[in-house]
Amino acid sequence: MPGIDEKREFIPLKIAVLTVSDTRSIADDKSGGTLAERIEKAGHAVAGRAIVTDDVEKIRAQVRAWISDPAIDVVITTGGTGFTGRDVTPEALEPLFEKRMDGFSTLFLLVSHAKIGTSAIQTRATAGVAGATYIFCLPGSPGACRDAWDDILVHQLDYRYRPCNFVEIMPRLDEHLRRGKAKGATV
Repeated sequence: MPGIDEKREFIPLKIAVLTVSDTRSIADDKSGGTLAERIEKAGHAVAGRAIVTDDVEKIRAQVRAWISDPAIDVVITTGGTGFTGRDVTPEALEPLFEKRMDGFSTLFLLVSHAKIGTSAIQTRATAGVAGATYIFCLPGSPGACRDAWDDILVHQLDYRYRPCNFVEIMPRLDEHLRRGKAKGATV
């Protein structure tokens, strides 16, 4: 059965949150706030938080900066994953992925379908790895951020979660970069 192995020590990660929006500020960013609150409640650190407009180059520049920062383990974006003309987060970030995480998109769709039915088909949530940094691109609604965190990310970003999790393989993501992240995690 999947679950937390209490014999393992929790390893806090440093997670950056990027809100992609033409209309939000930190003061009224409910989706970014939802993620930041859940990240801290889980015992991780919000290592960065920013808002950029729906612009491929601005999104890419902010995420590239976080990828190149050895202190950032994970980037979570919210917004820009829909179908309107301004929704460009997947187009901005998927070219940066060294490895795509197709399973995340599938699992997010299943979680969403259980909660919002066929409306779940309107998401283009995506994820991947770049520069030994996990990147998750979520829709811009607080509900979608809650669902992704509570039903997927809180588990996969917890070293104690069994039978496997993303944290335990983080040191091996660096094999080609020689940059250690999540020190203390072992396979």
